[in-house]
Amino acid sequence: MSTVVEAIYERGCLRLLKPLPLKEYARVSVSVESRPVESDRDEWLAQSERCLRKVWDNDDDDVYNELLAT
Repeated sequence: MSTVVEAIYERGCLRLLKPLPLKEYARVSVSVESRPVESDRDEWLAQSERCLRKVWDNDDDDVYNELLAT
C-alpha cells in the first residue's frame, strides 16, 4: 500500500497531520520531500511573474499583433 500524508517536522520528529490506517508496530518505508514555506512560494510566484512580464510585455511583439489584426 502506498499513502501520501502531510507531516510537520518538529523537535527532531515527524508529526503526522492525519492518522494512518496501519496496525500498531507496522513496518513502513518513509520518503521525505520538503515543501517550501508559503512565503517562499509566494516570492517565487512573484519573481516568475516579473520575469515573464519582461518577456511578454515588450514593444517588439507588437508587429505580431499587427499581422494578426489583418
